[in-house]
Amino acid sequence: MTIYEVSERYNIPMNILREYESWGLCGAVKKVMGDWQYDDTDLERLSLIMTLHDIGFESSEVETYMKLLEEKDTEAQRLRLLNKKRADTLDEIHFREKQLERLDYLRYHIRRQQEENKPAARKTSRNTKQ
Repeated sequence: MTIYEVSERYNIPMNILREYESWGLCGAVKKVMGDWQYDDTDLERLSLIMTLHDIGFESSEVETYMKLLEEKDTEAQRLRLLNKKRADTLDEIHFREKQLERLDYLRYHIRRQQEENKPAARKTSRNTKQ
């Protein structure tokens, strides 16, 4: 499959495919008539690259992870990268939860003020009618 076919069929942006090629990790990719040809192994690697991007890895982190994957006995290093990303993601989640709590607090006070002002508005309209 050519780079264009892979991009279209699997909805992988061309810049990611070109980046993958530039890392030199696509050993099985062959040039046929001027076009790169991807095999099943390359597609599996690309799937992992897309997953890493989707979970928030920067391109440099993806490259590091993929190069480690090519080496032997790097499970501990790859696990450290994944654990760090997990910890960073949890920190982000906790930060967002605190933001939501503050938003809800402000919304609560506005609603409470609205409720307190409703009876006053009714009393005022009754007094003006009399």
